Amino acid sequence: MSFDSTIHAKAIELTKLAYEMTAAAGSGHPTSAASLSHIVSVLMYKHMRYEPANPDHPSSDRLVLSEGHAVPIIYAACADLGVHIGKPGAARAMTREDAMTLRAIGSVVDGHPNPVEGFPFFDTATGSLGQGLSHAAGLACAARLDGLDKRVFCIIGDGESREGQIWEAIDFIKDHDLKAVCPIFNANVYAQSAKVSPQQSPDTLAAKLEAAGFVVALIDGHNPTAVSDALSLHAQHQHDPKAAPLAIVAKTIKGWGSASQQGDGHHGKPAEGDELNKALEELDATARFFGATADTPLKISLMSPKKPDAPKVEPAMTFPEAMAKFGQQKALDKGKYATRRAYGIALRALGHARSDVVALDADVSNSTFAETFYKDAALKERYFECRIAEQNMFSTAAGLSAGGKIPFCSTFAKFAVRGYDQIEMAVNSGANFKIAGSHAGISLAADGPSQMSLPDVAWFRSFATIQRPGGERGFFILQPSDAYQAYALTLAMAEYNGPVYMRTLRPDTEFLYSEENNFTLGGFEVLTPGRDLLIVASGYMVHEANKAIEKLDAQGIDATLVDLYSLPFDGEALLDLANENNGNILTIEDNYGGGFGSAVADVAAADGSGFTVQQMHVTRLPKSGRSTDDLMTYCGLSSAHIVQRAMAMLELSPA
Repeated sequence: MSFDSTIHAKAIELTKLAYEMTAAAGSGHPTSAASLSHIVSVLMYKHMRYEPANPDHPSSDRLVLSEGHAVPIIYAACADLGVHIGKPGAARAMTREDAMTLRAIGSVVDGHPNPVEGFPFFDTATGSLGQGLSHAAGLACAARLDGLDKRVFCIIGDGESREGQIWEAIDFIKDHDLKAVCPIFNANVYAQSAKVSPQQSPDTLAAKLEAAGFVVALIDGHNPTAVSDALSLHAQHQHDPKAAPLAIVAKTIKGWGSASQQGDGHHGKPAEGDELNKALEELDATARFFGATADTPLKISLMSPKKPDAPKVEPAMTFPEAMAKFGQQKALDKGKYATRRAYGIALRALGHARSDVVALDADVSNSTFAETFYKDAALKERYFECRIAEQNMFSTAAGLSAGGKIPFCSTFAKFAVRGYDQIEMAVNSGANFKIAGSHAGISLAADGPSQMSLPDVAWFRSFATIQRPGGERGFFILQPSDAYQAYALTLAMAEYNGPVYMRTLRPDTEFLYSEENNFTLGGFEVLTPGRDLLIVASGYMVHEANKAIEKLDAQGIDATLVDLYSLPFDGEALLDLANENNGNILTIEDNYGGGFGSAVADVAAADGSGFTVQQMHVTRLPKSGRSTDDLMTYCGLSSAHIVQRAMAMLELSPA
């Protein structure tokens, strides 16, 4: 009983600190923390292989707290163990005093797991429920590629398990045989507003997991020996090539150890004053009941000192070189090529140039052309098929990034909207990940609005207005207009340490550029200089605007055409061009408003110099059409419409 007695003592010690720190903060979730007290104690004091002084060592076992609101119990253990916290160059051992700064504005001890603020024990930001298991899967994928024998533990709430993404991740783990991942379901019965559904009961969770192909250890989560035995069984499964993945379903008590804190109505409510004193007294009584005494030394398991090899980084081939090497010379000679295809060629070239680039796709690889990566025998190991589960894909990418990889996620731009929450949490995690959304805008035509991505620019652009902790932009949004540009920008995405979203097109478009052109994140390209009107277009609309330029020229209007392929962009340089065109700016994009045109309008408004800005974008619900031209006319974005708007701006009539 010595081990059990020692773990009971540690669980009570940590739970008391969790109550005290949440009381000091005036907010938090001590009862959820209490339900995990034994699991965390056995895990962090016996089974996890890590160094408290080096919590983000690449070979250490990892703990993902998907049930992010229960984080006070992890903080309590970290304070007890002296796990190092703080930004690089200023790390130090965490103390009890640090724990008592929970949720303070100047503290690294955030309300939910948040590595970018200086808590490197965690790899990703969690707390938006349902995402942690996907993060864990990504970490395991990265570890496998690096040959690291780490285990990745993920604690999931029972109410949280209602989220579909949990089961997307379960399927992904089974598909890719990621036995290094140990899902631990904390079945403490109570969610925020009431008891969880019977569909999330321990027995039902176990049955679902078994149906998915997992072996399940259904245990009492407050029995130290049972918890330890289940974790040992996971280690056995990890190293048995014939074994199935193992998951743990732990029956626990929300508010364990303190009767007054149990039952409904205590979620997210710290105990304060007399309530706190009563809870602490009850925990002491629980310790006496169990005979909790720390009479067995607890020693953290040693990890392997192995580190992954430094990634190979070499210059990538040029676009013509890659097209020739990958059997696309005839397509190159035609002078027309879809940007989505150019992205696929660039992704494959990047795979050969950089060993840290990995590719993910959501069952549309033959449309996004991520398949070029998968079909290359030398790269296939670094490709992860996520099936029709975009949310899991983006969160898995966050885990892969935390594992030192540069993940490129490919799907239809329309389907990226399903992962907005997951993408935001990846940004919050400081992830270095890339998204390529194909079939963007109305140029898709025949498939209709269910497949067209139209509000995505506005959403991603909101992140382009913020700065990440290192001072970098929250996101770059790229919209290449031709294949040369798409290829070059894909390479630039890999060079940039941060999140980037690139929209690609389904139809083939004529080449506008060559190897002589340089494209950078934050740049734009002047295609035609003029003096009367500045036309700013992006993506497919650059080609439509090009036609309009010729028609305007016939009317005696000398217009400048800018290919605005990046958000954010050099606003000062763009306004200089506007000044050369009498301050008249017409923006054109084939998606909903709030995108490129709004970004230009914001820059003009901030300058305050009296620019005239008019925006052309999709202002009606589109529908299917048999050609791109049909959609351009239907939505009022054809070259003829552009000419009409331009002349109206200049108060001219056709000659």
